Order: sequence, then structure tokens, then C-alpha cells
Amino acid sequence: MTEKTISLESYNPLEIYGVNDRNINLLHELFPKLRIIARSDMLKVQGEDQDIEQFEQIFTSLLMFYDNFNKLGEDDIRRLATNGNAGEESGNFREVNADVLVHGRNGMMIRARTPNQQRMVDSISRNDMILAIGPAGTGKTYTAVALAVRALKNKEVRRIILTRPAVEAGENLGFLPGDLKDKLDPYLQPLYDALRDMIPTQKLVSYLEDGTIEIAPLAFMRGRTLEGAFAILDEAQNATEGQLKMFLTRMGKSSKFVITGDITQIDLPRNQNSGLVQAMRILHDVRGIDIIMLDNRDIVRHKLVTNIINAYEREKDRRTGEK
Repeated sequence: MTEKTISLESYNPLEIYGVNDRNINLLHELFPKLRIIARSDMLKVQGEDQDIEQFEQIFTSLLMFYDNFNKLGEDDIRRLATNGNAGEESGNFREVNADVLVHGRNGMMIRARTPNQQRMVDSISRNDMILAIGPAGTGKTYTAVALAVRALKNKEVRRIILTRPAVEAGENLGFLPGDLKDKLDPYLQPLYDALRDMIPTQKLVSYLEDGTIEIAPLAFMRGRTLEGAFAILDEAQNATEGQLKMFLTRMGKSSKFVITGDITQIDLPRNQNSGLVQAMRILHDVRGIDIIMLDNRDIVRHKLVTNIINAYEREKDRRTGEK
């Protein structure tokens, strides 16, 4: 009798084994000649070599399916055990759901929800850099992260780099508790939130630990060359002209860059100009760079967000008229 051990270190065992080990119990039924022992993140299989080899092929397909769709249920296992080909299953699924960017947690389908978000999706396939500019709630950051996760899953890039300027990186930051990471994490929280929607927790932790996904403040990008990376600069309206030029020139081979921002919410000191405003002006005719303007029609948050933004714009127009 032979024993084979399969490590699930980068997975959440509950999501693979199923609630109350339902998936494992089903595997017992499908492979009655094998003894299958699930312990934490280790799966042991005992039996004859030929049976273990067949089990290993099927189980690899199950993990591939989970990597693609972030779900694994009893119906999926039965279908994959019969077909024996997760790649074929994935291909068929993509044909039916061609507009899905990535399957998030619990099989949630994440796709472009507005015409301008779709423009971002279409543009990144033709250009290596896009600037997505629009007000709060238009989904520019969320869509950018989805594009990055898709590129990573499709092995188009080796890593994801997510960055934001920390506009309070002076003395105010010192009053926050904790080390440097603890002080900076609040600025980067929206990026963490988007990633948690799209990548299983255990896998995300693994990616963050081994550097496959890196989240860092903009200042940490200086002096680097980002090759084989999908890099996103969020809240770029708060990058100075020098900072934004520095980030744009970090681009290495086989990389994609997305810069997002809202030029109506610039938090820089009055004596500093926004690098995003300058970039919009001087990069608009550079081949390989696309500038996409999102507007109030792209807002996908609560309907009140649209009303609030419209109200503020009316107030701004009124004040401008008075001057």
C-alpha cells in the first residue's frame, strides 16, 4: 500500500473540504478503494499506486477549478470527476460568461457594470497604460483591481503592485498607533477590500506573504523597475507632479499600469500641483496610453451618492457664477 500527502497550505481547508467535510465524504464515495484522511491543511491518501494516481489527477483538477472560480461544491466535484478536465470546464464556462472579469468569493461574478468601466476592460487589452478618472463610486479602482487579478490568474503577469499616495505622511501620521505598516494600512484599506472580494482569504494571505501581491505607499516605489507586473496607482490626484512622473517611469517589460483618481477631490497642500491633472494634459496623445473619463452615470454605489455629487456640482457652479 502506498501513501501520498497533498499540501493545501495556500488554501482555506474548509472551502476545499466543504461544510462538515461534505466534499471529502463525496470523494470517499467516488474512490471507495482509497483511504482519504483530511487533517488541517494536509490531505493523506492511502491505496494502490494506480488508484492514487487517478485520485491525484482529479484532485488537481478540483484545485484548478477552485483557483478559477473561487468555489467548489459537490456538483462541481461530480462533474469534474466525470470529465476529468478542469481546463475544459473552465473554457466552456468562459465562453458562456465572456464578460466576467473574475469569479470572486462564493462564485460571485465580477464584471464591468457601466459603459465606461467596459471601456477600461477593452482598453487595457490594447494599451499598456490607462488613466481612469472620475468621481467617487464610479468603480474605477474596483475594476482596475479586477483586471489585475484576472491578469494574474491568466498568468499574463507575475505579480500585482497596488499603491496610493499617503497625503498625511508627515507629522499627522506619527500620532497613529503601531509600526509603519499599521500607520499606512488605513490609506490602503480600499485596495484590501477589493482584493478580499476577488481572492479567497487563505490565498490572499499567501500572495501577500510571498510578494505576489504587494500593497505599498507611493513613496516606496522610488528607484524600482516593475517588470511582469500589473501596477495600480490609486487616488493619483493626491500625487504631486514629481511623484506621478516617478511612478510612470517605473514601468518595466511585460507590465500594465492603471492610474485612477478623482480630480475633484485633491487633498494636496495649496502650494503643490496634482500630478494627475498635469498627466492628463501632457499624456493625452501618447501612443499606448488611454485616458478614460468616468462620470456620474457610472456611479454604482447607493443612488444617493449620485444625488450628493450632483448637488455639490450645482453648488460649485453657483459659486463660480457668483464670482
